[in-house]
Formats: sequence, C-alpha cells, structure tokens
Amino acid sequence: MTDTAPNGYDVIHGYLRSLDSSPGVYRMLDADSRVLYVGKARNLKVRVSNYARPGTHSPRIMRMIQETASMMFLTTRTETEALLLEQNLIKQLKPRYNVLLRDDKSFPNILVTRDHDFPMIRKHRGAKTQKGNYYGPFAGAGAVNRTLSQLQRVFLLRNCTDSDFETRTRPCLQYQIKRCSGPCCGIISKEDYARSVQDAEQFLQGRTKGIQEALAAQMQAASEDMLFERAAALRDRIKALTQVQSAQGINPQSTAEADVIALHTDGGQACVQVFFIRANQNWGNHDYYPRISGDEDMAEVMEAFVGQFYANREPPRMLILSHGLDNDDLMAAALAEKAGRKVEIVIPQRGEKAELVQNALRNARESLARKMSETATQGRLLKGLAEAFDLPKVPQRIEVYDNSHIQGAHAVGAMVVAGPDGFDKNQYRKFNIRGDDLTPGDDFGMMKEVLTRRFQRLIKEDPERNLGTWPDLLLIDGGQGQVSAVRQIMDELGVSDIPMVGVAKGLDRDAGKEEFHRTGKPVMALRHNDPVLYFIQRMRDEVHRFAIGTHRAKRSKAIGATPLDDVPGVGATRKRALLAHFGSAKAVARANLADLKAVDGVSANMAQVIYDYFHEQG
Repeated sequence: MTDTAPNGYDVIHGYLRSLDSSPGVYRMLDADSRVLYVGKARNLKVRVSNYARPGTHSPRIMRMIQETASMMFLTTRTETEALLLEQNLIKQLKPRYNVLLRDDKSFPNILVTRDHDFPMIRKHRGAKTQKGNYYGPFAGAGAVNRTLSQLQRVFLLRNCTDSDFETRTRPCLQYQIKRCSGPCCGIISKEDYARSVQDAEQFLQGRTKGIQEALAAQMQAASEDMLFERAAALRDRIKALTQVQSAQGINPQSTAEADVIALHTDGGQACVQVFFIRANQNWGNHDYYPRISGDEDMAEVMEAFVGQFYANREPPRMLILSHGLDNDDLMAAALAEKAGRKVEIVIPQRGEKAELVQNALRNARESLARKMSETATQGRLLKGLAEAFDLPKVPQRIEVYDNSHIQGAHAVGAMVVAGPDGFDKNQYRKFNIRGDDLTPGDDFGMMKEVLTRRFQRLIKEDPERNLGTWPDLLLIDGGQGQVSAVRQIMDELGVSDIPMVGVAKGLDRDAGKEEFHRTGKPVMALRHNDPVLYFIQRMRDEVHRFAIGTHRAKRSKAIGATPLDDVPGVGATRKRALLAHFGSAKAVARANLADLKAVDGVSANMAQVIYDYFHEQG
C-alpha cells in the first residue's frame, strides 16, 4: 500500500492560501502536536513560503520541515510585538529546533532600605517589593557579597534585621570589627548615619571621586585638630574604598550602564559571556551555554540569546555585542518598548567598548574550552554508571532525593539533578513536608509525599515525556527497605518504568564501602577506586548539602517568627513598632486596648484587631 501522508513541504504549502501579509508568529508542530520551532515574521505569507521551497535550507531546517505535520499562526499589530511574543513562546515551549537559553536564573541586587530611620544595606533577589533603592544587577551572590563586605568597611552601614536592631542593648560583633557604626546603641547620630548612607549610594551610582575627596578633607581636618584616632579611621576608610575600586577590575570610563555580551562557538557548542557594567563599574560576569545545533550563524544565535535573556529582565540603556543581529533596529525597539526608555545596541570596532568586548570574548573562549572538557569527562561517568547498573540507556537526567528534619520538626525534602553538564542547580527542588498525619521522623512517609508531588506534577505538565523533565534514573538515600517502599510508590503512580538505585553505607558506614540496592537484584558494590563510585558519592553529598541547607533555612525562619506575623494587617512596620513599644510579642498579647492605641502607627481600629486576635486565641 502506498504511503499517502503528505511531506512537510506539502503541509507548509497548504497554509499559504490562507495567510496574508500581516506580521506575526508561527509554530511548526510534528505528528504528535509537539512544537518543533517558533519563529516571527514581518510578513507571514512571505516567510512561510520560504519553507515551502525545497533545496534552500540548512540541514537543521530541512530536518525540521520533514517532521512538520501542522502549523499554528498568531498575527500581531507590529513586528516588534511579534519578536517579543516569539521569545516568550520559545522560553515557554522550549522547541527542539530553536536556539534555546537553558539558564533562567535571576540576578541579585544591593538594596538600601527606606522604611527605617537607620537604613540597612543587604543583598536582595527577586521582586522589588520592599521600599528602598536597588542597585544592580550583580553577576552572582559572590560579587554582591564581596561588594557588601567592602562597602561595610568603608561606610559602616548596618546589615542586621530590624528586629535585631530594635532589641539590641549593646553593639554587636560587626561594630567591634569596624564594619558598623553602632546605630542600634546610639553611637552614631541619625544625621551622621544618613550622610554615610548618602555616600554609599553615591558610590553605587559611580560618583566615587567626590566621596574620596570629602573623606580626605575630613581626615586632614581631624589630623589638624589632633583627633588622630578619627583621622586613622578615615584613612582606613579611604584605603578600603580604593580596594573596592581596584577589586572590580575593568572599570570603563566612557560606559556608565551597559551589558557586554560576547559569543563564541566551537564544535557545535556555544558560550555567551555577559558582563554587567553599572555606574562605570564592573559588577561581575556570568557565562551561558545556549542549546544550538551547530549550523546556525552567529547573528541568529546572538539574536535568540538577547531576546530570551531579556524576556523577563529589564535591559540596560546599552547593549555592547560581539556580533551583530539580523534585526538590530527591531531588537532595540522591542527592548525599548519593554523598558519604557531608549535601549541602544552597538557592535564596537575600536576604543574602550571594543576592548570590553575582546575581554568578554576571551572569557567566552576559555569558559567553553573548560565546559567541553568537563562535559567529555561527565559523559564517560554517565556511560560508566549505565554499565555498572545495567541501565537501558545512558542517563541524561538523574534525580537524587533526600529528607532532612530534627525529630520530625521542620521536615523538608530535597531533589538535586545531574546530567551531561554536571549538577543542574536551576532544576533543584525543595519540598516543605505538609503531611499532618505523618508520624514525626517517618522517613518513608516523607519520601512518599515528595515523590507523589513530584511525579503527579510531571504527569500533568509533561505526560508525553518529551520536554526533558523526566528522570532516567532515581538515586535514593537508603537500603533495600527504602528502595522497595519507593518502588511501591512509583507503581501506585503508574511510573514503574524508571530505574532506581538505593545508596546505603556498608557495615562500617564508611564512605567508599557503599552498597547499592535495586529491585529484584542482589546487593552490589563498586571497587573503592572506581570513578563511578566517586560520582555517586558526589551526588549523594550534594543532595545532603541541599537538604540540610533547606532545613536550616526553614528552622531559622520558624525561630524568628512571632505570633504577630499571623495578625491580619500587621506588617513589618507595625510589627517593629509594637515590639519596640512593648519589648516582646508576649507583652503585646497581654496589652490592654488603651496601651495598644498608644503605639505610633497603630490606629484605634488596628488596635482593636490586635486586641481581638489575641483574646480570641484564649
């Protein structure tokens, strides 16, 4: 019987009759309705007709066309809207044939709070909901922490929480080591502290010359007045400020705010280095490894990266790129629309900006070389793992699970993920154990809750298992009993085809003598110097680290909580005012209505709410 199924070219050609010249976004889908590719077009009919002509495409596009069974279209008012929609759909759908940015982490900022008489300075990540001034982004937590540490040495700003500040009766260690001016104990006046805050913000805005001149003048005046201790302290602050600037490396004079983006490709892989320049200062860099097939040109890869990178981030005023885009003007217009101001895209050929790009390119080349070396080693380990445990294929995604608690309190579950690129920290997950009917310390019950929640979500979000989110192997911390229990859970969920291995310490409970348990197979061990054994130990240690860290964070948060957190309408400011007035949450609970009304910032209605809450609680 002759196969009459239309080929991809015929499928695409069949849509041309119904298309017009509007701008928009198109999607190519395979026979199972999985999205193969998302693209944008200034003119949908012209763009799609290009796919209907055989013999003019790269091997990647030819494969995509051959797999195309249907298409979807969405028209937009402008090509700029089409570009923004295209990048959002790529991030959401992760099509196989698009260049894909796989790392979607957020970047930290420095926050100078504005809801307290003595503002604090601290690291902030996430939505900018707290009142204050934000400076960033920084490339990572390390860059922020170094800058914060140095800023504390220069400007002596507090980093303690508001509750610590309100309850402290004598200076803390930060004051003793000259990293805080002691505002909690009245050692510095509100006015002098405000000047220090202003100086710190001027530094974060790049206005360092005036700060150094002012500190030098104060040091000279103190010396002339024979206030040698103060002069020495000012000298140390000037020295620390100089060290801050030198530690930041490249500090461009002609570029106040920009992201420097450099792309390097080799052997079908790509690395993009992004340097963050803010206030004429280098605030760190981060490398990315977008998924490419190897036959894209540099402009296509760069355009895909820029579009996806800024899909959920605010772009700076300038992008300095190593390679041009196919549509520089269109991308600049799309980013400007997103930011609500002008965004300039430049590809410099000479001068300081070109030096910035060359530095970023050098970093991209070196990072990709290291990545390729590590990937080759990781590939050998994954192959060895498959051979050691008779897996049906070399695993591309390994999920490792563990629980952490103290006698059942503050219980959490943790999952870490490893694959061809090593540990994938963007895929780590933590689970707050919610089971009210669990017996404290019931590790099996905790694991059942974690795995049930994990795989019920996978079944819902990726039932066809084509998004790369399903594991090829589960590693469980425990012996035969734990493996049997987990297998029972997986059978109940209908996902019994996923291999699993239990990792248990041997009789001596020494690292290196681990025993491995599998359903229906005898206990086995690996030789003590086997690289696969070290690999498994690293994965087990990583999930332990992540689980314990998550547990400690949950416990610390619970310790810092007070009954005031549950009172409707009592936020951070009112909570601080109540604690400052009464000294403790217990005293607030015992207070009468008249005393509550006497607290600054607490209205008569709010006082009634607080009073009723505690008295209704009994």
